[in-house]
Amino acid sequence: MHRRERTEYLKSNIKYLIKSRGETQLSLCNASGLTRTTIYNILEGKVTNVQQSTIRKISDFFGISYEEIETVDFEEKEIIDSSISPQGNMNPAAVPIIKESLLLANIDKRIGELATIFPLTYYFGTSYNLIAVRLEKGINGLNEPGDLLIIQKGSSTDDKEKLVYDRLGKKLLIMNTPCSDSDRLQVVGDIIEERFNDSL
Repeated sequence: MHRRERTEYLKSNIKYLIKSRGETQLSLCNASGLTRTTIYNILEGKVTNVQQSTIRKISDFFGISYEEIETVDFEEKEIIDSSISPQGNMNPAAVPIIKESLLLANIDKRIGELATIFPLTYYFGTSYNLIAVRLEKGINGLNEPGDLLIIQKGSSTDDKEKLVYDRLGKKLLIMNTPCSDSDRLQVVGDIIEERFNDSL
């Protein structure tokens, strides 16, 4: 890897690590013994060849490998690490996002068809037959407009919260108790995950 690339990694990692660890440039300087000018020059790209002793002080401060701080994108690595399931390296499921107002008209379509019509989000886990419902109104004081509910369509497990459509009230409900389709209620499915005010 070229020196310039290593410096770019170092620069972006310092910025990310300061922000994600709740640190400041000042706390980094105080703890590592480096001057503010040194850190400033690295972050502003004014040095292309950072001394090894400086890199070691920075990596020690963050408790990460001296080699990795110049060769690994930590922001990307931590996002991937946090979303990998304990089952191992699993491909994310593509989940169609359906607006609340369009849900009933599309509830009986197959997931594959929905995925070609609607925008997608991704879910890391073992569930299948998933849709995402974008709420346009609040539900029971629990969820707000803009929230995204990942639903296992058609599933109704006793111990899981369920998304249910109330035909009489013409609104969505979240129920904890066992329920099945009736004249009044239509079970959309089990709630697998909630994403609050998810703007994606």
